[in-house]
Amino acid sequence: GNTQYYDDNVVRMTENMVQDFVTDLLNSIRERGIDTKTSYTVFIGGGAVLLKQFLEKSDRLGKYLFIEDLKAKVKEQKIKEPSECKALLIDTIKRQMDLGENAYEFENRTSVVLVIGVNGVGKTTSVGKLAGQLKEDGKRVIVAAADTFRAAAIEQLTEWANRAGVEVIAQQEGSDPAAVIYDAVAAAKSRKADVLICDTAGRLHNKKNLMEELKKINRIIDKEYPGAYRETLVVLDGTTGQNAMSQAKQFMEVADITGIILTKLDGTAKGGIAVAIQSELGIPVKYVGVGEKIDDLQKFNSEDFVHALFQVRE
Repeated sequence: GNTQYYDDNVVRMTENMVQDFVTDLLNSIRERGIDTKTSYTVFIGGGAVLLKQFLEKSDRLGKYLFIEDLKAKVKEQKIKEPSECKALLIDTIKRQMDLGENAYEFENRTSVVLVIGVNGVGKTTSVGKLAGQLKEDGKRVIVAAADTFRAAAIEQLTEWANRAGVEVIAQQEGSDPAAVIYDAVAAAKSRKADVLICDTAGRLHNKKNLMEELKKINRIIDKEYPGAYRETLVVLDGTTGQNAMSQAKQFMEVADITGIILTKLDGTAKGGIAVAIQSELGIPVKYVGVGEKIDDLQKFNSEDFVHALFQVRE
C-alpha cells in the first residue's frame, strides 16, 4: 500500500540542472582517482535517474543536504557500483526523513494544535480528519472554526466535526478569529478536552495581518491555557512543488511551525517535495493526505515513503 506516495511519471528536470549535478558529483568522484567513464556509470545508475523520480524542479539542487551527505559517503566508502549508490541514497533520505520518537507528543498531552494553510490546500479537511482519528483513539477532541474569513470554512468544519463526532466552537463569518480561540480554549478547559484543534486562516497575501492575527491567537492560548502542549502544523498541497516550498518558507516567517501536513498525494502527486522541504527548511512532514476518507490522513512513515519513491519491493 505504499504506491500512493509516488507518481509513475518520471519528473522531467531541465538539462542544465541535471548537468550541474552530474558535473558536481563527477568532480567529487574524480578526486578519488576513478576514471570518468566509471564515474559516469555510477552517476547515471545511482543518481540522475533516481533524482528525476523524486525531486521536484529546483534551481537549488546543490543545497539539498542529503546530496552533500551522499557525495561524502560515495567518496568515503569508495563506491563504484550503481546499486550501492542507490542503496546509499535510499538510506540517506530515510534517515533524514525519520521523525524520531516525539513527533506526535501532542497526542499524549493536553494540547492545542494550530493548523494553518492557504485556501484550497485541504486545510479544513485535514483538521476534520485529524479530529476524527484522535476521537477514534479515545481522545476528547474539540475543534475551533477560526478561519472566519472564508464563508465555507465554518460550514465545512462543522460538517467534518459532526461526521467525526466531535464538538465544534464557531461564531459567525467575519468574526474575530482570536475571539473564537478564546471561546474554544474556555470550552476545552471546562470539558477537560485532550486536544483542541484550531482551523486558522493562512492569508499569505496579507502577511502583516496574518502575523498580527497569529500573535493575538498565541497570546490568548499562552495566557488562558499556559499548561497546554503546543503544535503548529502547516498544510501544503503536495502537487504544487516549488510553490509549496515557498509557502512553507513564508509561514515560517509568521509562525513557529512544528510540522507539515502534505495533502493530495493520492497517486497523482510527486511526494519528492517532502524530501526537498525537510532538507532545505528542516521542518518534518508529520502527516500525508492520500484520499478523501477520514483514514486517508496518514502519519508519515519514512521507511514506506522512501521505498515507495524508489519503488523498492520488500
